[in-house]
Amino acid sequence: QVQLVESGGGLVQAGASLRLSCAASGGTFSNYAMAWFRQAPGKEREFVASINRFGTSTSYTDSVKGRFTISRDNAKNTVYLQMNSLKPEDTAVYRCAARWWFGAATSPEYSYWGQGTQVSVSS
Repeated sequence: QVQLVESGGGLVQAGASLRLSCAASGGTFSNYAMAWFRQAPGKEREFVASINRFGTSTSYTDSVKGRFTISRDNAKNTVYLQMNSLKPEDTAVYRCAARWWFGAATSPEYSYWGQGTQVSVSS
């Protein structure tokens, strides 16, 4: 089992940058695939980005490609989301998620979630 804590959110103007961090504890971080999700008021949760346990493969939703970058530092048990050229439509609560990805017990779902950090982008 792993615990996740996000940080780095805030209020910025359109065009600015933010870097979100997700610190993991209580598990073997390198055995988890990681992802970022977001949810805006009145909307359902949306996938943003993911990264494999090795940090060698990433995926992004189309709306953030070229602007956001997910990365991880297994030595620090931390995953990051660098967000550039922020737009008002990026405003949401961003949550970090993890799924076990090692051997026969590899999980098909993200089972562990952080509490979320607020990102607000003004025009």
